[in-house]
Amino acid sequence: MAKLQSLDPNTPLFAQFKERTGPIVLANTFVVPEGRAESFLALFRRQAAFMRAQPGFVSLRMHRGTADSRLLMNVAVWESTEALATAFGSPQFQRMAAESPDDIVSYPHIFEQIDV
Repeated sequence: MAKLQSLDPNTPLFAQFKERTGPIVLANTFVVPEGRAESFLALFRRQAAFMRAQPGFVSLRMHRGTADSRLLMNVAVWESTEALATAFGSPQFQRMAAESPDDIVSYPHIFEQIDV
């Protein structure tokens, strides 16, 4: 399974799941070893298809870092943290997540939109 790391050590993902708010954006940056992006993306596409069918899902985009970067970043919009947490915690998604190789590192974080 991919290693989950926190961008902000004060607010790990599972603590963020407890915050009842929405809509939210999940920004998840993955560090993928060289030469492994296509196999990772094949698994991610299966996971994304599952998530798209879940209640509260709004949209999803994957981005690739430039200049031979090993980073991929998923940006997903959900109606609420509760909807995302329910989908993430489902046994079917957890089985797919367990297929992710141990050398993938994931940095998920939940955001709320603010006015600027």
